Amino acid sequence: MGICDGRVVIITGAGRGLGREHALAFAAEGAKVVVNDVGASLTGEGEDVSPAQEVVNAIVAAGGEAITNGDDISDWDGAGNLVRAAIDTFGGLDTVVTNAGIVRDRMFVNMTVDDWDAVMRVHLRGTFCPVKHAVEYWRAEAKAGNQREARIITTSSGAGLMGSLAQTNYAAAKAGIATMTINIAAELGRIGVMANSIAPSARSRMTEDAFPEMMAKPESGFDAMDPANISPLVVWLGSGACDVSGRVFECAGGEISVADGWQHGVPFDKGAKWEPAEIGAVVADLIGAAPKPATVYGVQ
Repeated sequence: MGICDGRVVIITGAGRGLGREHALAFAAEGAKVVVNDVGASLTGEGEDVSPAQEVVNAIVAAGGEAITNGDDISDWDGAGNLVRAAIDTFGGLDTVVTNAGIVRDRMFVNMTVDDWDAVMRVHLRGTFCPVKHAVEYWRAEAKAGNQREARIITTSSGAGLMGSLAQTNYAAAKAGIATMTINIAAELGRIGVMANSIAPSARSRMTEDAFPEMMAKPESGFDAMDPANISPLVVWLGSGACDVSGRVFECAGGEISVADGWQHGVPFDKGAKWEPAEIGAVVADLIGAAPKPATVYGVQ
């Protein structure tokens, strides 16, 4: 018996990297897994379902249950096909893990509208569409008296929480995912849905080139950047044992923390309308009393 025994789990972008490890980990804990991956390049071009099929083959060879799905999760109908595949094949759906992503890294002055739109489509729309279809199913189940212990795990990033040079599009999309997750957690608890997000640091196609020294595999000892280190948290968040919602977890190696996020600052209230010339001194006092913000990734 595993922590996810009998649960039906969809994982997007599960052909490689983090998604692959999530799929294997869920299957090892008894879940029936839908391995979704369109098989695009790192920048979003092309299609190749063979990596997803290889993950399915590994799960089945180990005695688990899994199917391959190559639908584009940023397409509304494709995301609907993905959710229906889980329900039709395994008789229901319990957990959705949105992991798929691409990068189009450029300094902002060189970023094109296509770079912006492509990243927003895969990350933000590619999170919204499958989650929305899943929620419609869970809502219908709850109305029918079959409320499920539904779980949503989205994938944000340190870039989305703190910012990252040459990744304005990616950082904005990942920040949007984190806030979306907090928001839907507040809305969906009444129908049994818990939603959380992770901001992982691990070896993947996205990070190997960007941070080659940090992501290099050590010759011996604990491999802190192994993507498999992230999956136990994701599996727990996707299980019936999870009892938290609306949180963003930073995770790397053996380390887990809860990101603090935006908090209301201590206000200074004049009790009347401000004059523009008065603002500078007040802002200086407020900033002096406020916690120092985390440094944007890439800033020396």
